[in-house]
Amino acid sequence: MNPGIIGKKIGMTQIFAANGEVVPVTLLKAGPCVVTQRKMASTDGYDAVQLGLVEFAKKPNRPAAGHLKKSGAEGVKRLREFALNGGDLKTGDRVLADQFKPKQKVDVTGVSKGRGFAGVIKRHHFGGGDATHGSMFHRAPGSIGASSYPSRVMPGMRMAGHMGHAQVTVRNLEIVEIDSEDNVLMVKGAVPGPNGGYVYVRPAKR
Repeated sequence: MNPGIIGKKIGMTQIFAANGEVVPVTLLKAGPCVVTQRKMASTDGYDAVQLGLVEFAKKPNRPAAGHLKKSGAEGVKRLREFALNGGDLKTGDRVLADQFKPKQKVDVTGVSKGRGFAGVIKRHHFGGGDATHGSMFHRAPGSIGASSYPSRVMPGMRMAGHMGHAQVTVRNLEIVEIDSEDNVLMVKGAVPGPNGGYVYVRPAKR
């Protein structure tokens, strides 16, 4: 069973379907990955695999080097754990992009682009006030709570603050094509994060 794979976002492009329709796709460099640890229900309390993305990496510290030496994956830089329901994966096995199939639905997780400190109009899509002469309410948030009662700002109030740079999962994206030689997945639609950002692809749950 394919638990998932670690990859990097290359960027977006478009391809033409057989009927001439233009399909926007995101290119993902998926793998190659190595199983660096297998966790069993009998020993760890749950069944999962820890995958490592094989890419150029600096020399790891001694604890990490000892952990990776057991699986023979010294060139691993990024680690991620995936839940596993059965399967025969063991430490040292390789997980490649060809374990996915065209038209398969996948969930892609990444870290969205950071937008810094943003106001309520950009962050929460507030409408703002009149942009007319004499108006003193343009991009302000407005009331954030009553004065006499409860005399405090309620939790969850939408206000200005840090926007983006959060983990986002896009569900049920369709794999259009697979380049097995270069380990590239072409996924229909957009994927969170900047070009070069790490993404985690797993079979769709829903």
